[in-house]
Amino acid sequence: MRRREFITLLGGAAAWPLVARAQQAARLPTIGFLGAATASAWEPWTAAFVRRLRELGWIEGHNLTIEYRWAEGRSERFDEIATEFVRLKVDVVVTGGNAAIAVKRVTSVIPIVFVLAVDPVGMGLVASLSHPGGNVTGLSNQQSDTAGKRVELLREVVPDLHRLAIMASIGFPEAVQEAATFR
Repeated sequence: MRRREFITLLGGAAAWPLVARAQQAARLPTIGFLGAATASAWEPWTAAFVRRLRELGWIEGHNLTIEYRWAEGRSERFDEIATEFVRLKVDVVVTGGNAAIAVKRVTSVIPIVFVLAVDPVGMGLVASLSHPGGNVTGLSNQQSDTAGKRVELLREVVPDLHRLAIMASIGFPEAVQEAATFR
């Protein structure tokens, strides 16, 4: 073997690990999606979520990964799933208001986007609506602010209404908060 061929061969062999490393796929941005119920119950919302991401140029499996986890109606699973997302080093967590509390307990670094919370300030998710601060943000419908108004409208529609029963789950913090406005 001639000297020049030998040096070319040796140089190529030395560069091989660098070429192999360069060909490894970079880690895609990852969304941790924590659903409070089951996949089938959330299907319309997850489909809309994925559709909107696609409209914005984020395509699952192409330039984005979504890690779905389902609590299946068991709120005690929120902490376990939140811890798993931290271990997986997801780039952002998308979830509902109550589950966001569990995620906030386990990370102050990973951004958390809650889909809906009735009172994010009262729940301790954000410092204020105008300046949430920290790593948590999302959408609030401030439903409890309108609870009294709904009863007023009902009294106008049914003027002879003397008693009203409201049924709510005490396991659902937003319902408890809204019911408190009727006292």
